[in-house]
Amino acid sequence: MKTGFAKVGEVELECPVQSPDLDPTEHLWDELERRMERLVGVGVGPLAVGAVGLLLLLRMIHRAKRKQVLQDKVVVITGASSGLGKECARVFHAAGARLILCGRDQKRLQEVVEELRVKTDGNTKTYTPCTVTFDLSDTATVAKAAVEILKCHGHVDVLVNNAGISYRGSILDTHVSVQKDVMDTNYFGPVALTQAILPYMVERGAGHIVVISSVQGKIAIPYRSAYAASKHATQAYFDCLRAEVERFGLHVSVISPGYIRTNLSLNAVTGDGSKYGVMDKTTAAGRDPVDVAHAVLKAVTYRQKDVLLVGPLPALAVYLRTLWPAAFFRVMASRAKKEKGIKEQ
Repeated sequence: MKTGFAKVGEVELECPVQSPDLDPTEHLWDELERRMERLVGVGVGPLAVGAVGLLLLLRMIHRAKRKQVLQDKVVVITGASSGLGKECARVFHAAGARLILCGRDQKRLQEVVEELRVKTDGNTKTYTPCTVTFDLSDTATVAKAAVEILKCHGHVDVLVNNAGISYRGSILDTHVSVQKDVMDTNYFGPVALTQAILPYMVERGAGHIVVISSVQGKIAIPYRSAYAASKHATQAYFDCLRAEVERFGLHVSVISPGYIRTNLSLNAVTGDGSKYGVMDKTTAAGRDPVDVAHAVLKAVTYRQKDVLLVGPLPALAVYLRTLWPAAFFRVMASRAKKEKGIKEQ
């Protein structure tokens, strides 16, 4: 059998050539693997395993370097009197953060404060939370609320925009004022508070802004128009914010859960502005808010940018909407017909 030479970069390898008509690099990779084995004294398989191990080690080191310690950090949580906001208050309090709890009901906020005061981990230094009462949907009062927030500790390290309202209804039966009310609470309120706090974070060159969005900020499902629209707007705004403030050393996290086992559907508004007052089966079977709160804490601790907290089917729907939109639209149209039929029974 004749031999020929093939060149890979600056390395010339000897390769068997059976015929002038055959490519002289036919056996090039076998020869390259043999030379690598001779060079390192081991097989390529163990070398690859070692390389993967090194990459994992480097990733762990990088993760440890960017880890944010929350002890003594000033953390603001909106919608902190119940549901996910209350659970976030618990986990951030346990982590040693100085909490500023925000909501519309001072009495309920104070109940959370008293509960946290009793539940103290002896291994972690904890603080009695401050409270600031205001209506996030009234954007005219948000600037004043921001002043009160800053008075508590002089600055804000982490802002968790959690407060929100849900919606159930047909677009045909929904007044535009309801669409606006949902946008005021879910979009304009968090935007107003963020922009009121943001200059102080920029001045300090440090800060982390979190918003609790929804998987419906990535895909829209029937009979949720106002809610999905507000969450799509939220996703877009905070994606833009992340890009713009990175140069100042600030971080932005968008958390997009699916259904959470809270009273969100009970308190949802309908097309005429009245309360929905029903615990949906999907909501009742949703994620434990404790688990979601821990995911929020993790996102802040490791400065995660975009977190999707859903099962495999909603995750698939997100990709389907991007990769095969026609199929996604057919699925949603079928879902709309099915839900309409159920409502009419």
